[in-house]
Amino acid sequence: MASRSYGQYCGVTTAVELIGERWALLIVRDLLVGPRRYTDLKQGLPKIPTNILSTRLKELQESGVVRRVPLVNCGLVYELTPYGRALEPIVLALGRWGFQQMGEPEPGDVVTADSLTMALRTAFDPDAAADLPPADYELHVGDVALRVQVGGTELRIAQLAPPAPPIGGRAPEGEPELVFAAGPGIRRVISRELTPADAIDQDVLAVVRGDGSLLERFAATFHIDPGVALVA
Repeated sequence: MASRSYGQYCGVTTAVELIGERWALLIVRDLLVGPRRYTDLKQGLPKIPTNILSTRLKELQESGVVRRVPLVNCGLVYELTPYGRALEPIVLALGRWGFQQMGEPEPGDVVTADSLTMALRTAFDPDAAADLPPADYELHVGDVALRVQVGGTELRIAQLAPPAPPIGGRAPEGEPELVFAAGPGIRRVISRELTPADAIDQDVLAVVRGDGSLLERFAATFHIDPGVALVA
């Protein structure tokens, strides 16, 4: 557990003491995508000092949130314990809550493969997806490329090169139905401030190849409506 104590006997207090230290929750966010080596975590959190990353990982291990295990062909990796994985709905709810106050990116703000993966998981609406045909997208945001496959209520996201996926996983076979590129302004599509057609007109989205009409399905499947209750 982190050294900071708030001196209160309360579940919220204990949670804050476990994951409330600076960077801890972002480490958890990235490990929700999958196991990561120390170097993968450092690459995904480029502004974290190495001594802080080491300290946070040690604290998270001591509190039973993270464990270090051997993985074939990868050496030792960090992964969430079952106790740590129980944070997933909480992290997704926090993502939806924070989304409403994001605004425009600051200079130097980056989008990583893990942060974009979790952003899509945050915005995914399985109820909407269940009523739509399956779809297979390839999304590029800066240097990050993701293969995003939706089938009914299931969402599968694979990280493509560049950058190379940090650990394991193979790129899905076959060609995506739609390849498109976006900048930070994709937030305005997810919030439904812009329709896909308007986003293309304003250079927020660009169809690289494939069926551009699928952008409407993407927008219907991935959205966060400001002011709507975050938890059912």
